Amino acid sequence: QVQLVESGGGLVQTGGSLRLSCAASGRTFTGYSMGWFRQAPGKEREFVAAISRTGAITHYADSVKGRFTISRDNAKNTVWMQMNNLKPGDTAVYYCARGRAPIVGVTRDDYDYWGQGTQVTVSS
Repeated sequence: QVQLVESGGGLVQTGGSLRLSCAASGRTFTGYSMGWFRQAPGKEREFVAAISRTGAITHYADSVKGRFTISRDNAKNTVWMQMNNLKPGDTAVYYCARGRAPIVGVTRDDYDYWGQGTQVTVSS
């Protein structure tokens, strides 16, 4: 079993920054890709960013490319997402997830373990 716990969410003004963390416990995530998804009220959960097992490959949704950066430290069983130049449209609950494979995936079916989420609210 893998437990994922997100932290770092909060309320920020437009143009501000936040850094989300996802700490894994239980069976490690070292051999798997990791991803971040988000879900806004009334909308489906959508892909935000993913990182491969070694961290060599990253992939981003077009809406966050150039503003968000995903990274990981396998020794610490932690993945982060630095979010800069935040916009009101980024307001959502953000979820960390473990991939089913070492390579990055962009759909919910590519991930098998999920955290409980952390709220990010961007005020205009």
